Amino acid sequence: MGREGYIVPAEPQAAVKKNTAARNWIMMDCSGEKTVLDVDKYAIMHRVQIHARDLRILDPLLSYPSTILGRERAIVLNLEHIKAIITAEEVLLRDPSDEHVIPVVEELQRRLPPANASHHGQGDGKDYGKYDAEAGEEDESPFEFRALEVALEAICSFLAARTTELETAAYPALDQLTSKCKGMRLSEYGPNTHVISSLNLDRVRKLKSAMTRLTARVQKVRDELEQLLDDDDDMADLYLSRKLAGASSPVSGSGAPNWFAASPTIGSKISRASRASVATVRGDENDVEELEMLLEAYFMQIDGTLNKLTALREYIDDTEDYINIQLDNHRNQLIQLELFLSSGTVCLSIYSLVAGIFGMNIPYTWNEDHGFMFKWVVIVTGVSCALLFVLIMSYARYKGLVGS
Repeated sequence: MGREGYIVPAEPQAAVKKNTAARNWIMMDCSGEKTVLDVDKYAIMHRVQIHARDLRILDPLLSYPSTILGRERAIVLNLEHIKAIITAEEVLLRDPSDEHVIPVVEELQRRLPPANASHHGQGDGKDYGKYDAEAGEEDESPFEFRALEVALEAICSFLAARTTELETAAYPALDQLTSKCKGMRLSEYGPNTHVISSLNLDRVRKLKSAMTRLTARVQKVRDELEQLLDDDDDMADLYLSRKLAGASSPVSGSGAPNWFAASPTIGSKISRASRASVATVRGDENDVEELEMLLEAYFMQIDGTLNKLTALREYIDDTEDYINIQLDNHRNQLIQLELFLSSGTVCLSIYSLVAGIFGMNIPYTWNEDHGFMFKWVVIVTGVSCALLFVLIMSYARYKGLVGS
């Protein structure tokens, strides 16, 4: 039976439900051939044998964190824009027309076919021997792991590219805030010195918000990979070819399920999986070294991206601390200036008080024939106010209220 016979049509009951919207999927088999499927969720559930709660994770209208779930016959993959279902012999990818999903589809077409199929008939005998050796290595990796690797590589590269773009925009903006501040005194600021302007601050605020959102996205992917690496049972659930080989092995005492019989490539798939997982038939079902190495490689990559974002956050925090220190320094200088002015105002108020007392239009007996007193009153009052100002400043300097 051909591949087109494997496409499950929508059931009549599902067709009656008008509120069930059809979703656009693309199916890619192990030979790299793709088929666009415009089916509803019930057809997908029947095709890959998963529950509705697992398919709900892939709904773009719902907000679910990054998830990698291993089921009996499928891997449910939700990594940002990559929403896929991986079985032992095909990949179902949602929204293939999305601009971020198109490169994933192209990469799957390039890497899913085995090496001996993609290079069949190419080159001379010497090249064919090289391709045959590469094919032997490729056959050691199950189909689901090749598809999973493409998805992990795509999401890690996507998040790394977003991080690089953010770094390219953030570091110059932060340096612009601090470059003119260094080495400048308060007296050097003029009307054209817009160091910490509202425009610059708003730009940095938007960059910091984008960094926070991107950090949360990267953290979710990292946490999911870390959770898988910490649990060998979860990793063992992702060995679909191993479970398929165990179910079809004579040791298991039962034949392959009926729903596998429709595939023309299932025989070769079982053969490769049986050779790659002999330990499984012998009872060693906890051997997850291959998948562990695959996940560790991309865990280190996503962890490096998270470290870059952490370094950027620390740089933003350091810049904020530096700006706050500069603002505090300028604020302290203004406070010192206010102290000088307030002290001078107090001294001048005393001088004005004396001048006001002697300037009253009231007849005094001692005011007659004592014109020389005006000179001494002015001199004594001025010297007293000056001494009072010096005393206030000395006390403020002694208490550390003003700088040296």
